[in-house]
Amino acid sequence: MNINRIVSEITALADRGGMAAVAIAGPPGSGKSTIAADLRARVGGSCCVVPMDGFHLDNDTLTARGLLAVKGAPETFDLVGFTRLVDDLKSGAIRHFPTFDRDADSVVERGGVVPDGVSVLLFEGNYLLFDEEGWRDLAGMWDAALWLDVAEGVLQDRLTKRWLDQGMSRQDALARAQMNDLVNARRVIEQALPATWILPH
Repeated sequence: MNINRIVSEITALADRGGMAAVAIAGPPGSGKSTIAADLRARVGGSCCVVPMDGFHLDNDTLTARGLLAVKGAPETFDLVGFTRLVDDLKSGAIRHFPTFDRDADSVVERGGVVPDGVSVLLFEGNYLLFDEEGWRDLAGMWDAALWLDVAEGVLQDRLTKRWLDQGMSRQDALARAQMNDLVNARRVIEQALPATWILPH
């Protein structure tokens, strides 16, 4: 799939009136944030990027549930809160949304805002096309969806670098990528729902 065609079709969504929702999905390390920013720049001010990462459960909650070691897995997100956000942003009931500060490893409440004039919301996250109970219901909320197709070896390199950039040793970074992130990546890939567009990245 050509990126210019995707831009053209998103622009068409922006021009049709109302608020459209486009999902950008893929495994961790697939480049969702990069592609979302690129699409936002190409389409212009009629669209806004909304990351799903603002719905990470906080570390205290994850610790209490015994899930801190698998942070980033589907069960470590607030699916109900995210679903409500999608509905509220699409209807215009709210304009602010939470974001995630990776350096601080915490959510920033009201970290993002939908500017005036936006008619396309670009939601990006691992589980937006995920075929598991509860998550699969999100697919019906998208007017279009983009899936990023990335080889596992590339994912491992990118994910390892991500943890290196966070100050981990190479051994710890590789272990985190292999034991947590790639486990989630395989789960996402194996249970991916159909997308409007598939983009190798």
